[in-house]
Amino acid sequence: MPRSKPARVSAKVQPKLRMIANGSDEVNALRAEHACAVAVTKAVAEQVAPLRAEGAVPVGKRQLPRRIERGSLSAPPRARVSAFVQLSDEVAGEPPRTLPGETAGKASVRTVEVSVAEALELARDPRVMSVELGQPLKLPDQLVTATSPGAPTAATRRIRGRAHRSGEGVLVGLIDVGGFDFSHPDFLAADGTTRFERIWDQGGATRPPPRERGTSPFGYGAELRKPELDHAIASAPQVGLPAYELEPQSAMTPGSHGTHVASIAAGNRGVARKARLAGVLVSIPGEDAERRLSFYDSSRLAHAVEYLLDLGRELGLPVSINVSLGTNGHAHDDSSAINRWIDAALTVPGRSVCVAAGNAGQERAEHDDDVGFVMGRVHASGKIPARELVADLEWNVVGNGLLDISENELEIWYEARDRFAVQVKPPGQPWTEVVEPGQFVENRQLGDGSYLSVYNELYHAANGANSISIYLSPQLREPEIVGVPAGQWLVRLRGLDVRDGSFHAWIERDDPRRVGRVGEQEAWVFPSFFSESSFVDRSTVSTLACGQRIISVANFDEQRRRINITSSQGPTRDGRQKPDIAAPGTDIVAAGGFDPAAPWVAMTGTSMASPYVAGVVALMLAANPQLTGAQVGGIVRRCAQPLPGADFSWYDDAGAGAIDPARCVEQAVVMRVREDVT
Repeated sequence: MPRSKPARVSAKVQPKLRMIANGSDEVNALRAEHACAVAVTKAVAEQVAPLRAEGAVPVGKRQLPRRIERGSLSAPPRARVSAFVQLSDEVAGEPPRTLPGETAGKASVRTVEVSVAEALELARDPRVMSVELGQPLKLPDQLVTATSPGAPTAATRRIRGRAHRSGEGVLVGLIDVGGFDFSHPDFLAADGTTRFERIWDQGGATRPPPRERGTSPFGYGAELRKPELDHAIASAPQVGLPAYELEPQSAMTPGSHGTHVASIAAGNRGVARKARLAGVLVSIPGEDAERRLSFYDSSRLAHAVEYLLDLGRELGLPVSINVSLGTNGHAHDDSSAINRWIDAALTVPGRSVCVAAGNAGQERAEHDDDVGFVMGRVHASGKIPARELVADLEWNVVGNGLLDISENELEIWYEARDRFAVQVKPPGQPWTEVVEPGQFVENRQLGDGSYLSVYNELYHAANGANSISIYLSPQLREPEIVGVPAGQWLVRLRGLDVRDGSFHAWIERDDPRRVGRVGEQEAWVFPSFFSESSFVDRSTVSTLACGQRIISVANFDEQRRRINITSSQGPTRDGRQKPDIAAPGTDIVAAGGFDPAAPWVAMTGTSMASPYVAGVVALMLAANPQLTGAQVGGIVRRCAQPLPGADFSWYDDAGAGAIDPARCVEQAVVMRVREDVT
């Protein structure tokens, strides 16, 4: 393996951005197929044959490409990135200043879509604290437990009391995937019209985007409005087509996740039955050619939150938002850009955001055929007790005839007081050289032709902690495609100066996806995972669910009276108590959508628990619209009921306990009475 002295690393430029800047157009076009915050121009996309085409990848005599040195490219890559830009507090207090490529902005955090060169230029601006690429949005991994159950009874999710008015006067917003079947009976009012006010299809093109319709500043996607949805419902019998075919969305998956989640939160048999609904369909393209041209990262989630809050202002309604998507990257505290964005939005009264905790809590198989738990092995942690001692992490890449052509990413976070060095041992190859704090090795070509990058950063701009980022990259350049070597990779941390010694590690996930063949092997984008000995099921809660003011929701199995084994656990890396609460999320029957033959489906996951809480929050806001997000979270935790055998302590899997909807509404009313008296 070639060796060279590691270079020094700058904290302002995210490692992944440096890798993109050091990649050719060919590599970035293929990278953009599975890197959600990277896109290339149509001209570049069309120049490179997609990997998914059978026979498109030649396999011949090994001809390894030269190692790409920093600055050796003849021209800057023609790639664009979607990023969050953190401005200094001093700049944030100045009159508004639009950044190049800005798509939305808070006072100190902005989203931009810019060329790689422009992103690097922004990082050099002394007023910019950091440039952070959007994080991947992980597709929901709920379990479908029944495809044709009967409809839930009207009493299934009915909450006692009258003060909540069944959510009347509140907007319930759903940010999800798979589409929203606005014409499903569970969303029809007594007069046959839909209860959906708007659907923003971020990947759609059938209607003008929100900016052109005067709703929000976002100039992409299609905004479907209630009059158009109602017209489609009225016209459907005449033309003999379902209403959703007359007002189509970019994704309309039978048994749709988005439809199911909306049904739980605010369907006619859901929790908030008289609330008004709005959906944002996050677009995750299915075709590689579309993925090359599109962004589908956490910046889209930030835009979705802003869109729903803008709509709430327009309608004069408080807003309860549900997010049943997740990410595993970053520090799992409250410092990621998307966490800061949502927390800032929740300082205004009458707003709340619920987020699914995730489904990465299962440590081992429950039965012989249970292999899904492997996909949850995303976290490891430990402690280096003293200087010169080491800790090894076992990181597995899938083999057995599969060729992993995705970029596998591992992030290790440790205290600013400590100094760790890092080495990596690829399967069947020797250890790399030591990468010390403040150094990096970028695009190191291994003996088989794949690449390794290691960044050991001090004082991360977001939180001041130290971080180590490791990327396993395939060789994506012609004439030969080389996947990430399968087997067990070892990552060794060595204590150089130990004052605390604790560390946490998370694997950023890919959603499994077949992309074609390379010779005799199946080429896949596939998630890597920790071995059973390295995996730690605590602190597996999704990054999105770590925000200060969001409500993080675990999956309560009501039938077994315990937390579902797959439900992700807390606490956060910085020791805060997430998840906040547990709610019914196992074998939940709700609307399926886009399939008249199977109008109802049963699913299991924190994706089902979170909208239940969002519906309860809508009831609370109907009773007291002036509650802040922080107050809503406090009431939910205060009113929680301990699980059987537990006490009122916070538990890493159940949070404060099972939600008690009626008591939550009662406390909301009490708060309103107190505010009226004062």
